[in-house]
Amino acid sequence: MKLRKIPAGAHPDLLYPAYGSTVQRAPGARPLPLPAGATETTGPRFTGDVLYPHHEDLTKQVAGGEPLGQRIIVTGRVLDENGDALPGTLVELWQCNAAGRYHHPVDDHDAPLDPFFRGGGRVLTDAAGRYRFTTIKPGAYPWRNHANAWRPAHLHFSVFGHTLLERLVTQMYFPDDPLLGYDPIFNSVPTERARERLISHFDLEVTKPEWALGYSFDIVLRGPEATPANG
Repeated sequence: MKLRKIPAGAHPDLLYPAYGSTVQRAPGARPLPLPAGATETTGPRFTGDVLYPHHEDLTKQVAGGEPLGQRIIVTGRVLDENGDALPGTLVELWQCNAAGRYHHPVDDHDAPLDPFFRGGGRVLTDAAGRYRFTTIKPGAYPWRNHANAWRPAHLHFSVFGHTLLERLVTQMYFPDDPLLGYDPIFNSVPTERARERLISHFDLEVTKPEWALGYSFDIVLRGPEATPANG
């Protein structure tokens, strides 16, 4: 399997000083180019065994009540570098709650935990490469990277393509968020066109009347229109 070289500007640099964590984790030497072998040009395959009850609906995963916040539906297609659908692809999502706090022991943000929201889901794409989640719109939260630093509302995505070279961890943002211009994680993506590929689109066709707003977010693995790695 031959994959095209990733174009310059498609992904953030490993070192982006405004994003403080990269200073600690970026390599100090230039990476060595290695030829792609069978390990890189193949990948894991997943079946429905990896799914669990209400894996695609984060609002129904805890019995006894419903999470607080604005319900949203997020859907899109996972595509390869040629624009072809990638069926059977594992897409995982995780996020904070509507108050901006993660269901995680190390999150000490002074915001309420929601007992009916865990903030994680996973799906396998269908024959057309499409995924769909029902969830709650996440809140903004402070993150101490710099003075008065706040993360924009976002969803984290993990995607396993058909090869390990198509592995992607990224974030989805919401349109017209005023915090995007201040966020060094979002702005570590080097070009405006690439950053736009991280912003979802409000989609009235996806919206469920009187119940949930809809957003569309396609994910492209590699190629000139690749969704950037982010965060």
